Amino acid sequence: MARSSPETPVGGTHGAHSHCCAADHAHEAAAPIVPGPIADNTFRIPTMDCSAEESDIRRAVEPIAGIRGLHFQLGQRTLRIDGTPGAVTLALDAIRKAGFTPSPLAAPSAHGDGEHAHEHDHGQASGYLRLAAALALALAAEGISYFAPASTPWKVFGMAIAAIAIGLAGLETYAKGLNALRQGRLNINALMSVAVTGAFVIGQWPEAAMVMALYAIAELIEARAVDRARNAIKALVDLAPSDAEVQQADGTWLRVPAHAIVVGAIARVKPGERLALDGIVTRGSSSINQSPVTGESIPVDKEPGDPVFAGTINEHGEIEFRVTAVASDTTLARIIHSVEEAQGSRAPTQRFVDRFAAVYTPMVFALALAVAVLPPLFLGWEWLASIYKALVLLVIACPCALVISTPVTIVSGLAAAARRGILIKGGTYLEDARLLKAVALDKTGTITEGEPKLVAFKTWGGAQADEAVVLRLAKSLAARSDHPVSKAIAEGLEGGAVEVDRFTALPGRGVSGTVDGEELTLANHRLVRERGLSDATLEAELATHEALGRTVTLLASERNVLAILAVADTLRPDAATAISQLQALGVAPVMLSGDNEATAQAVAREAGIADARGGLLPQDKLDAIREMRKRYGATAMAGDGINDAPALAQADIGFAMGAAGTDTAMEAADVVIMNDRLGRIAETIRLSRRTHAVLWQNISLALAIKAVFFVLAVFGSATMWMAVFADMGASLLVVGNGLRLLRGVSR
Repeated sequence: MARSSPETPVGGTHGAHSHCCAADHAHEAAAPIVPGPIADNTFRIPTMDCSAEESDIRRAVEPIAGIRGLHFQLGQRTLRIDGTPGAVTLALDAIRKAGFTPSPLAAPSAHGDGEHAHEHDHGQASGYLRLAAALALALAAEGISYFAPASTPWKVFGMAIAAIAIGLAGLETYAKGLNALRQGRLNINALMSVAVTGAFVIGQWPEAAMVMALYAIAELIEARAVDRARNAIKALVDLAPSDAEVQQADGTWLRVPAHAIVVGAIARVKPGERLALDGIVTRGSSSINQSPVTGESIPVDKEPGDPVFAGTINEHGEIEFRVTAVASDTTLARIIHSVEEAQGSRAPTQRFVDRFAAVYTPMVFALALAVAVLPPLFLGWEWLASIYKALVLLVIACPCALVISTPVTIVSGLAAAARRGILIKGGTYLEDARLLKAVALDKTGTITEGEPKLVAFKTWGGAQADEAVVLRLAKSLAARSDHPVSKAIAEGLEGGAVEVDRFTALPGRGVSGTVDGEELTLANHRLVRERGLSDATLEAELATHEALGRTVTLLASERNVLAILAVADTLRPDAATAISQLQALGVAPVMLSGDNEATAQAVAREAGIADARGGLLPQDKLDAIREMRKRYGATAMAGDGINDAPALAQADIGFAMGAAGTDTAMEAADVVIMNDRLGRIAETIRLSRRTHAVLWQNISLALAIKAVFFVLAVFGSATMWMAVFADMGASLLVVGNGLRLLRGVSR
C-alpha cells in the first residue's frame, strides 16, 4: 500500500456523472438568496449532497476566468469561491444555471444560528405540505384512471401536471435534466426527465405524476437519513458554548461571545457548564469530563497549572482559567476542521464508485434505448409496451443507492472514530488501515508513560535497621535536584525532608550534600564503582535491576552504600492488552527506541513484543520503517508526533499518540489519538475493516436490486412507480447499513 494523501476538495474534476437522489430537497431548493454580510465568499448550497453535485458545479465554474480555487465542504453543503469579485458573480450565475441555488453564508454573530434554524424549519414544513399535495393529486389521477379510464382523460392529465408543478421537484428535475442533456451528460435528472416525458408521450400520465411524487418523497427521506451521519459531525460544533464569563479590568465578570475573547483573558466556568475555550487553570480545582476531545469517559482531575479544553464539561467545583487559544483555534475547533477536511477526501472505494457510475449511467441509457427499439423490430413486441419497459429501465437505472452509500459510510466511520477520540484525517486512511500488517511503536510516551518513576527501594549494608532514616536522607538530597531521575525519587519516597548543606551537583555522576555533618552522595553506578564502594554482591544486585531496564541510583556515605533506588519509565496500564489486540488482528508490533538495547528489550518483554530495537537515531527509525515495509507489507508508525515526525511521514499510516492540544502532533500524523490509549490503534484497524465490509455490502446490495429489477422490467410486469419504490428502498437500505457504524467500534 503506497502512502498517499487524501484528495483535497480543491481543484480537479471528478468523473462521477451520476446524481445522488438525496441531492434535491424540495423544501430547500427554492431557498432565496438572502442579502447580508458574506463570510469569505462562502455560500451554502442546500442541494449539494455528494460528489456528483460537486462535479457538476466544478464543470460549470472552473472555466470562468478569474476563479483561483473552489473549496467544497459537502458535509456542511458549503462552497468557498476564491476569485475576483466579478468572477465570483459569474460563478454564482453559472451555479444557478446548473440547477443549484447558492445562498450567502452570513458572517458569525453573537446570536448564533437561531434565525436560520427558524427559516429552515419553516421551509421544511412547507416542503412537506407541497409533497403531500403532489402525492394526493398523483393518487387521485391513478384512481380516476383505474376506475374511469375513458370518461375523464383531460382531468387525469390536469391532475398529473398539477402534481408535478406543486411538488416543485418535477420542475426542478426538468430544469437540471435539460441542462445536463445540453452539456451531453447523463445523470439522474436527465434519466428522470426523459422517463417522465416518455410516459406523457405514450399516455401514461398518472404514472408520470406518481413517479415524480415518489421520487421527491424518496429524496426527502434519503436526505434525512444522510443528515443523521452528517449530524454526528455537526454535534462536535455544538459542544463548545457560544459565550463565556470573562473577568473585566475592574474585577467584575461579564458574559462575552466566545469569538470575541482574546488569548490571555481570564474566564470562569461553573459546575455543570461546558468550557468555551482552551486554557490553563489559574484558580480552583475540579473534575473535567474530556470525552468530547479525548474519548475518555472518566473525568480528569484538574488543578492550577493543568490544561483544559473547549467543549469539555466541568463536573464540579468552580474554576478559572487563562485562555490560551481563540475560539477558531481551540483543540476542538482543530478537530472539527480536520474531520470536515476528511469528509472532502475520496476513499479508494468511493473513487471506484464514482468512476463506475460515470460508465454505468450511459450504458443503462443505451440499454433502455435498445429495449425500446430492437424488440419491436426483431421480436414483434408492441411499440408502446416496449417503450414503457425502456422507461421503467431508465427509472430503475438511477445510481442513487450506489453513489450515496460510500460517502454516508465514510462519514459515519469518521464520526464513530471521532467519538472515541480517534481523529482520522481522510477516508483513504479510514479504509486503508485494514491493510496494515505491522505497527512500529515508539517506546517512550507510547508504550511507556514517558515519565520516570521510582519502582524499587532497598536499604543496603548495615542500614537495614534504620530504613526510615535512610529513606528521609535519600529524599532530602533528591528534592534539591531538578534532574528527572532525582524528581522521580523525591516523588516516590514518602515522609519529609531534612536540611541539606553544601549541596553540589556532580555532572554525569549524581549529587552530594552534608546532612547532620555527614557527607552523602546520591550517585550512579559509575561513581560508586570509582569510589571503590562496590563489591560482587552489590554488582549482582545492580545487574538484576539494569537487566530490567531500570536506572539505578545509590545513596552512599564516604564509607559504604546505604540504599539502592531503581527508577524506570513504567509501562502504560493498557500497553500489554493493546499489543495482544494487535497480534490478534494479525498485525505485528515492533518497538523502536532510542534507549539502550537492554532497556528496550526489558520493556518489550513486559509488553509482550517479540521484536524490539534499541539505540536508534531518527535516521535509524526511518531505515527500520523501510525494512518493515519490505518484510511485512503495509506498516504504520505510532509516536508522539513531534520527535517521531520523520518516521510518521515515512510509514503508510502515522498515528500520533496523546495529541490533545498539540499542534505539531495533529499536523504530523494521518491518525491522531487524542488520548494516551494505545488500544485505539487496534480499534482503528477494526473500524477500518468494518467500514470496508459495509462499503462492499452496500455496493453489492445496490447492484443486486437493480439487476433483479432489470430482469423484471424487460421480461416481467414491473411498473415505473414500482421502480421508484425499489430504488428508494435500495437507497434507504444502504444508508441505514452505513449508519450502523455510528453505533460504535466492535471487536
